[in-house]
Amino acid sequence: MKFGTKAIHAGVAPDPSTGAIMTPIFQTSTYVQKSPGDHQGFEYSRTHNPTRTALQQNLAALENGKHGLCFSSGLGAIDAIIKLLQPGDEVISTNDLYGGSYRIFTKVFERYGIKFHFVSMDDPATIETYINERTRLIWAETPTNPMMNIIDIAGIGAVAKKHKVMFAVDNTFATPFLQNPLDMGADIVMHSVTKYLGGHSDVVMGAIIVNDDQLAEQLAFIQNACGATPGPQDCFLVLRGIKTLHIRMERHCQNGKTIAAFLKNHPKVEKVYWPGFEDHPNHEIAKSQMRDFGGMISFTLKGNDMKDAIKVLENLKLFALAESLGGVESLSGHPASMTHASIPKEEREKVGLVDSLIRLSVGIEDADDLKEDLRNALNMI
Repeated sequence: MKFGTKAIHAGVAPDPSTGAIMTPIFQTSTYVQKSPGDHQGFEYSRTHNPTRTALQQNLAALENGKHGLCFSSGLGAIDAIIKLLQPGDEVISTNDLYGGSYRIFTKVFERYGIKFHFVSMDDPATIETYINERTRLIWAETPTNPMMNIIDIAGIGAVAKKHKVMFAVDNTFATPFLQNPLDMGADIVMHSVTKYLGGHSDVVMGAIIVNDDQLAEQLAFIQNACGATPGPQDCFLVLRGIKTLHIRMERHCQNGKTIAAFLKNHPKVEKVYWPGFEDHPNHEIAKSQMRDFGGMISFTLKGNDMKDAIKVLENLKLFALAESLGGVESLSGHPASMTHASIPKEEREKVGLVDSLIRLSVGIEDADDLKEDLRNALNMI
């Protein structure tokens, strides 16, 4: 089944009681049992809910995986993954990652004796120097947030397999439309479903997809025992959003290419970070593991003045200044003071996240209107 067909049909079926083509919202906390223990798979909605089950099956199919699990947020999904570990275990993470991921790693789980190494993952071979007998997990984003670095999934997958270490990929920026990490050696794929999968800025959710039965069982236990599960209304909204994922992503990619080229040629822009450029680091890796280059772009201004960046952001009209990304509407942000403020300044700047960096989530509006919005805002500095 091709991706567009899977987005609409995988994991879902007409409701057997009514024939409804859309998965119903099973707004219930519990389920009547004919006899104690005779619950036909559903007993309590923290454990299972038919609307959530349909979404989990759909997400697993989109990632070419066997098991899908949904959580109340992307961080809820990350929380469940790290709870697979024990005190004394170590994690190797990319040093360019979402600020919320950095925060939960360093401010929450380090307190419980889990050690995190934040390293460059430009070359998979360098990761081996950090692996020891306590290493249990390699954590990667690709493209990374917000520097758009590309990490060789197959290369790191080979290193992880060699050393018998779990390998997890945050696939939020790319979505399963652009790449499928499980096919390239990842053990776990994580998504902030809030972003492109939902696609309409109206839901907060996370997801994990795996192939290994035992790993799925462990994660399902954590999902149920810790309770960070989404409600059926949110699951319905994401199922609805996913039906147009492939169409939306095509437009995000088209617009992203147009906006990246516009910014690269603008006299007030210092540097544009977008993996579709031939001179982007690891561009060839991006070409080999992605089907297109996405709608996420970061750029810096000449002079690197935070005041200039703020002025640009305050004067954008179509690019709304807001947290998050991946919706149909274009968004703009200032990572140093917004999404990545929890990362110390010296650590941010090591990876190029300077004070003038602006991150764009390019929506599906008309590209000419988006260019004009950026042109007008840039003219204000």
